[in-house]
Amino acid sequence: MSMGETTSAPLTPTPDSDVITSTFSLVDYVVFSLLLVFSLAIGLYHACRGWGKHTVGQLLLADRRMGCLPVALSLLATFQSAVAILGVPSEIYRFGTQYWFLGCCYFLGLLIPAHVFIPVFYRLHLTSAYEYLELRFNKVVRICGTVTFIFQMVIYMGVVLYAPSLALNAVTGFDLWLSVLTLGIVCTIYTALGGLKAVIWTDVFQTLVMFLGQLAVIIVGSAKVGGLGRVWDVASQHGLISGIELDPDPFVRHTFWTLAFGGVFMMLSLYGVNQAQVQRYLSSRTEKAAVLSCYAVFPCQQVALSMGCLIGLVMFAYYQEYPMSTQQSQAASDQFVLYFVMDLLKGLPGLPGLFVACLFSGSLSTISSAFNSLATVTMEDLIRPWFPECSETQAIMLSRILAFGYGLLCLGMAYISSQMGPVLQAALSIFGMVGGPLLGLFCLGMFFPCANPPGAIVGLLAGLIMAFWIGIGSIVNSMGSGLAPSPPNGSSFSLPSNLTIATVTTLMPSTSLTRPTGLQRLYSLSYLWYSAHNSTTVIVVGLIVSLLTGGMRGRPPNPRTIYPVLPKLLALLPLSWQKRLHCTSHCQDLPVDTELFPEKMRNGALRTSGDKEAMTEASPVHQGTSPTFILHETSL
Repeated sequence: MSMGETTSAPLTPTPDSDVITSTFSLVDYVVFSLLLVFSLAIGLYHACRGWGKHTVGQLLLADRRMGCLPVALSLLATFQSAVAILGVPSEIYRFGTQYWFLGCCYFLGLLIPAHVFIPVFYRLHLTSAYEYLELRFNKVVRICGTVTFIFQMVIYMGVVLYAPSLALNAVTGFDLWLSVLTLGIVCTIYTALGGLKAVIWTDVFQTLVMFLGQLAVIIVGSAKVGGLGRVWDVASQHGLISGIELDPDPFVRHTFWTLAFGGVFMMLSLYGVNQAQVQRYLSSRTEKAAVLSCYAVFPCQQVALSMGCLIGLVMFAYYQEYPMSTQQSQAASDQFVLYFVMDLLKGLPGLPGLFVACLFSGSLSTISSAFNSLATVTMEDLIRPWFPECSETQAIMLSRILAFGYGLLCLGMAYISSQMGPVLQAALSIFGMVGGPLLGLFCLGMFFPCANPPGAIVGLLAGLIMAFWIGIGSIVNSMGSGLAPSPPNGSSFSLPSNLTIATVTTLMPSTSLTRPTGLQRLYSLSYLWYSAHNSTTVIVVGLIVSLLTGGMRGRPPNPRTIYPVLPKLLALLPLSWQKRLHCTSHCQDLPVDTELFPEKMRNGALRTSGDKEAMTEASPVHQGTSPTFILHETSL
């Protein structure tokens, strides 16, 4: 399927179609209110439980005692945001099921974090993912990574709160700012008071609500059109069921290779190095539980993606038999699904309220993750290193104040978003652009021992410049050509780096089928290759600068911050081949710098929780205010 083509055309609206007047019944309001009440109750329960005995570790990492299942559902909740709930069905309705092949990237996108990133982060006993950057490089690189992440999340927070509320207001008449304030306040209270444990358990509840809401739409919709078999037949007859398109061209919006392999890098930037997800891994009681939670996300994601695709197919089949209202025919893509749901579920008290609860569950889980991760990185990366004498009580109070502060900032960003107009899409694109360079920065440190701090800083800057150049250039180019102002390849917004990988799409203009040339062709790079392109830029530039500046200059990095790629690959060879190639352990190859880790500081090790295989000893070594860890016994 090429860029300008669509697999089918939506049904032309009937001029005499009745205007949809979607109103909430009392039952709907009760169902929606229960979502907010239960979410707040869960947060307050964890806040009041043991009040006065909380520690910073409990607030930020749930005391590292979370089990596999709640962590997995929380990881999924941050993925399945309101953007995904509204966007995936719209994508399927307009372009067909090609997007479903994105699920092929989930396996590698989760297998690599489970066996590469999680062991490194977990055994270093980190709180913030960006602590790794200081252990591997220096404090300047850590601050650069933290500031980049904060910029990314602040841009995103208000948008993810405002956009679903705006769509809901346009379709149902639900008061815009009342919904914004309600969500913002409820989320801020339970996140600030209950900490990460409250966020994870509310995510579990909200995940169940999201599945119930989507399931209700699938069941009712398919029943009205004659069953899922009928839905599939209608979609097949109109060419909506896409085959495997093996075109390797990276400038084609969606192909199998773009979705299956370009999507891997998007998944890595989300599940590998993003603070919101890393923080959940680190909250697990053992390393094994963290790995299993990553594995458990895979089937859950497949179910979530399949449900979104089914809603899109049901919506298409429904409008082949029932006339579309004039309102819906003119609706924006982020409103299209809501119009369908309100039309489908009218006359069924409680179900419209359930779907709205489903939608707002996505927003709550996403925003709470943002608040918690922002408070964590601000506390651990920007405050504690400069004020190490801060007491536990002061740190707890400051962590809560930070969460409240980011909640207020979120409400302010929601108001700014309401004034942005077309720039709103650019703000969402900016969020997606930052994930690739951050992924490249972590990969540079983890896989290339010769990379040094100057290379890391210059590489990150080069990756960000490249990301903004292509991303913003694409938006400006589409505006200049008279097309609807949409980010690259007609994707209304792509959010690969945190909280969702789903894309809310706009209808591609079918009149422009000419292939762009020159810079315009570069601007048409598929958004799914953004993370791969930008992370590669960071690695290449970082390595060049590192080599030009002398590499590590005889001071090899702490071997626990390096993932031994070559030894791991050689270990897969037959034993006779390994002996022939003289394979040795990576940890034996890279000695620990005795000046950085003096022997007298190796006592009083900090033991991480976990089973015997995951047991790792670390001793904090402070050079000024910079924590460094020496780890013994267990190799990566």
